[in-house]
Amino acid sequence: MIPRKTALLCTVVFFCAPSSFRPPLGAQEATTDPVTVVFYNLRNYLSMERRVEGRVIEDAPKPESEIAAVIEGIAAIQPDVLGLCEIGGATYITDLQTRLKAVGIDLPHMEMVKDSAGWDRNLALLSRFPLVGRYSRDDYGYELAGTKHAFQRGVLDVKIAFNPQYHLRYIGLHLKSKREVPEGDEALMRLNEARIAREHIDRILKEEPGTNLLVMGDLNDIRIEPPIKTLQGGFGGGRYLKALGLSDEEGFTWTHYWSFADVYSRFDYALYNEGLAGELNPALCRIHHWKDWEKASDHRPLVISILPIDKPVKR
Repeated sequence: MIPRKTALLCTVVFFCAPSSFRPPLGAQEATTDPVTVVFYNLRNYLSMERRVEGRVIEDAPKPESEIAAVIEGIAAIQPDVLGLCEIGGATYITDLQTRLKAVGIDLPHMEMVKDSAGWDRNLALLSRFPLVGRYSRDDYGYELAGTKHAFQRGVLDVKIAFNPQYHLRYIGLHLKSKREVPEGDEALMRLNEARIAREHIDRILKEEPGTNLLVMGDLNDIRIEPPIKTLQGGFGGGRYLKALGLSDEEGFTWTHYWSFADVYSRFDYALYNEGLAGELNPALCRIHHWKDWEKASDHRPLVISILPIDKPVKR
């Protein structure tokens, strides 16, 4: 374990202003019924070096057996909105959309934030409902020990219209992994990314204090560590984000399994603000488990149920 150091203040640089648009909603795209929002780390749904039948192959796609397990798991959930990480570029996203449509899940609306490190492990979101605002950022950066770093996977940020009166602001994240790298202390890199994401969130809540905000992602740390606390913000304040206490049907709360070390951890989170609290249905929120989950990924999907009718905030 690398010793923890005093975290350096991160410097965020803005290079471009986000754009937004508001297309009309068709009747078939609007609902006041419960909406299912899912977050899932797909574990390398992309081309990379892999060992196939004893041979190392460059640029090999995710094996069909793993993809079949992914589709099986997602099909059982029937998501209306699907947040993803570790997925390749447009070709792989289209591939996933096509496979899901074949099993009755049509998610035509898409947002993607590219991995700035060049590994092609991107953030993406697929939605049944239109995206009426796009605010994602792939240009954030910080300085650590005199070296400039990019926020590797960026911040996926969209506004989804479930109906004309109800919009969800969705943030997708994938923070720096625990893998040690020569560029810097992985823990400090993850903390600086969390700080940048929190600054992004604070701007949203300042500009739109009544928004319905949901933050979902693979945060690569346990709940008591600084990155998670940083993302949640000051406890008791109006901008504090609560963490949904999710579990599977057996009551287990882990979302990631590291087979090499035989360690189960909760790395994936769903955080929400007080504006969204009244519309969540905790009884239908869970961690999804199925027989072949481990064939699909080393993570398990988070499932959130939202009733898209605004309710007054309880102070």
